[in-house]
Amino acid sequence: MTNPENSFDSSQYDLTQAKLTLGEKLAYGAGDLGTSITTNLLSFFLLFFFTNVAGLDPALAGVVLLVGKVFDAINDPIIGVLSDRTKSKLGRRLPWMIYSAIPFGLTFLAQWLVPSTDKMVLFWYYVIIGIIFNTFFTAVNLPYTALTPEITQDYDERTSLNSFRFTFSIGGSILSLFIAQLIFAFFKDPARQTDSCNTGGMQYIVLGAVCAIISSISIYWCIWGIKNRAIASDRHRLHNKSLDAQVEELSFVEQLKVVFSNRPFLYVIGIYFCSWLALQITASIIPYFVVNWMKLQESDFILVTIAVQGTALIMLSVWSAISKRFGKKVAYFMGSGIWIIAQAGLFFLQPGQVVMLYVLATMAGAGVSTAYLIPWSMIPDVTDLDELETGQRREGIFYAFMVLLQKFGLAIGLFLLGFGLSWAKFKESVPCQPLPIQPDSALFAIRVAIGPLPTIALIVGLGLAYFYPITREVHTEILMRLAERRREQS
Repeated sequence: MTNPENSFDSSQYDLTQAKLTLGEKLAYGAGDLGTSITTNLLSFFLLFFFTNVAGLDPALAGVVLLVGKVFDAINDPIIGVLSDRTKSKLGRRLPWMIYSAIPFGLTFLAQWLVPSTDKMVLFWYYVIIGIIFNTFFTAVNLPYTALTPEITQDYDERTSLNSFRFTFSIGGSILSLFIAQLIFAFFKDPARQTDSCNTGGMQYIVLGAVCAIISSISIYWCIWGIKNRAIASDRHRLHNKSLDAQVEELSFVEQLKVVFSNRPFLYVIGIYFCSWLALQITASIIPYFVVNWMKLQESDFILVTIAVQGTALIMLSVWSAISKRFGKKVAYFMGSGIWIIAQAGLFFLQPGQVVMLYVLATMAGAGVSTAYLIPWSMIPDVTDLDELETGQRREGIFYAFMVLLQKFGLAIGLFLLGFGLSWAKFKESVPCQPLPIQPDSALFAIRVAIGPLPTIALIVGLGLAYFYPITREVHTEILMRLAERRREQS
């Protein structure tokens, strides 16, 4: 890699006004392609893989997922602080992504292996691999997300940047489902006639390998495309910091106090947690809902999911335009309102109502895109407010808790679903045998998980969004006061 100091002049980047090029936006968006592919596959398939391929009890599988995510409660804030304090010619964020991309892909693949038939051996294997994978996921994703407020400080440009990011994110989710369907069809054994045989281990190994390669490559695309702007941003930060010698580094505990004393940030993480919890519960229960309640084939659940993600991808540009015209809160209210209607309707859906299933899936997709776009567009505004109040930019610690809550949403959703299915006496599938007939208690639990639980979470999120205080006018004032301070310092 060439020396960045000799490759460009950082003074050409006016981060407060200069627009990002199309190439930079595409490269930045590609950074979320790999993590979205892995997150999507883990959300939709991992619990099903544990119960139907590896042979774990649903409750035991829920514990595996919970342990890995609880570990993230430790590594996310730590990596966030370390990322903020990293000193490198490539800036604070890029070195983490460069050195973690390949281990991230390898450990993702390792989660789809079944190295033993002993359930306790498998339990501890998946626990250890889950912890290692989540560590590298954080080392890649947290510095990446922290780059958003660093490479541009323009209010609307950040929304545009996040639109590119989540276009790749949702596109990656859809791509992973198409790849899964192709691989499952290609490796289908014609000698096996039952659906449960179609979930053989080789399918998941190939799926994990292909997606691991794509994920790692996309991260390096991101690094290559935004390298100059990221380095320029770090130089500007160091220059501004040197102008104010009185600004002192805060300890980790003090930074946590700053984070949780920032009232707008508490609203943002609440909104994001509710949205992501609803999304993850739905994603995890869809295979069971489609197969066990709607009496459709396993391949049908992939098509339903594509309908959700495809609509979400199309609606990203719509919500971005609405956000620019009417504000982020209005866009979130409109999207979540549609999502709530669709989510509640799934509870009342009956077997055979396939057309209505796809109608509700499309409606849900329209709202899901606001869960991706709006909270992540709000968080850079919060970091600007923090800089105004403290004199320091600490994106890493704020983004650490955003990523942490995303993972907690996934962990809590899967953990509760695992124990809920076990408590409702859900019968595990036996490879190469017909699917067992589920008791009424299990079917009712599946319907509650697909309908009322996500609906309640979304309604709580709407309440929090109503009180979010940073409007476009407030953010403009924040930037003006920051600019005035910097002029005084210089």
